[in-house]
Amino acid sequence: MREFKVAIIGGSGLYRQSFIENYKEFTTDTRYGKVSLKTGTYQDKTVYFLPRHGDSHNVPPHLVNYRANIAALKTLDVDAIIATAAVGTMRREMVPGTRVIVDQCIDFTRQRPLTFYEGQEGFVVHTDFSEPYCNEVRSSILKAGRSLDQAMIDGGCYICTEGPRFETPAEIKMFKDWGADVVGMTSIPEAILAREAGLCYATIALPTNYAAGLNNGLLTQEEVLAAMEKDRPQLEELLKASITEIKPGSSCSCKEAGKYYPRENQ
Repeated sequence: MREFKVAIIGGSGLYRQSFIENYKEFTTDTRYGKVSLKTGTYQDKTVYFLPRHGDSHNVPPHLVNYRANIAALKTLDVDAIIATAAVGTMRREMVPGTRVIVDQCIDFTRQRPLTFYEGQEGFVVHTDFSEPYCNEVRSSILKAGRSLDQAMIDGGCYICTEGPRFETPAEIKMFKDWGADVVGMTSIPEAILAREAGLCYATIALPTNYAAGLNNGLLTQEEVLAAMEKDRPQLEELLKASITEIKPGSSCSCKEAGKYYPRENQ
């Protein structure tokens, strides 16, 4: 039987995974650049770990090489991707410390490469994005979190901004009016590229603070990183339980969405 592979993309504050056994580091080449990853095993599953911002948080969100990262995971033939993302919350019911397993997103980025499909296939490709996040992986994360009695919220809309600055109160008010619930800087184009590549992908959005205009003072990156560090042990427990919960043979349509993924990208 083919081995089952899970990838974790670690966001701000998550640069290592202590539970991965037989741990080693390696680099893989893609047409978009080199990608450094960690790999090992957990519960008889192969686990890859990719720190989105680098090992020392030295890559800002607008300069992450999202295409290389997802192309690398496609080359490795992963079965599921769990991404973590520190976010600001715009809803009082989505309090800091909860886990929002988002099911929709809004793209408010401006200058990032958003697609693998740039005509090299000889035709135009329009990928369905009605369900931006894999429902099978989402369900597994929710079940895992509830088994641990963690505060899980099923569904929410993630709006992705360009960064690296935080948003203005006026922008947050507009985003709320649009129906967004949490705001971050990394889900786009990561989720788009995963869908184009036919990979099952879901995001655990981790509210660390209330967004601009809703908080009691200025926003700081130190506040975000401190909140993530405090939450890291519980988050690792959630990731471990989620890896265990995800099963082979997903019935989702994610793989079908990647049928045009260009072979030369792998």
